[in-house]
Amino acid sequence: MITIRPALAADAALIQQLAHATWYPTYASVLSQEQIDFMLAQSYTVEALQQAMKDGVCFYLIVEEATALGFMALSKHPTRLRIDKLYVLPETQGKGLGRKLIDFAASEALRQGLTLLELNVNRYNQAYHFYLKQGFKVVESVDIPYYQFVLNDYIMQKTLIA
Repeated sequence: MITIRPALAADAALIQQLAHATWYPTYASVLSQEQIDFMLAQSYTVEALQQAMKDGVCFYLIVEEATALGFMALSKHPTRLRIDKLYVLPETQGKGLGRKLIDFAASEALRQGLTLLELNVNRYNQAYHFYLKQGFKVVESVDIPYYQFVLNDYIMQKTLIA
């Protein structure tokens, strides 16, 4: 059975492993090896993940039996709930896990009185097409300086009906 559960600080090493298992296949054709390595080292160390949790980012694991298949991070803003991270293992893609995570995020937003989901996606990431199918729309194309790199993203939003 597939379940989604809150991640605890003790799960940071597991999230780090999932990030490494998902980032290389996801971004190998989009970003340089140098940028992938740098971004993993910046955002996906155990310490960085635990700090994000302390700062109010809520992480969730999608699990089948005792095996974690992916993760998501949500952050609440005054008018919207942001999906900061959403990754499932490559071998599980196309099996509805991403949709389950999006549906979970939508339920969380509505539970918190919010009717807007927002995320950033690299303009060349295949996940862009997945988000369109989930009802997200591009609201802005942005180039975000990130240390020595530039993140070429779409900001996408989905309006929720309560």
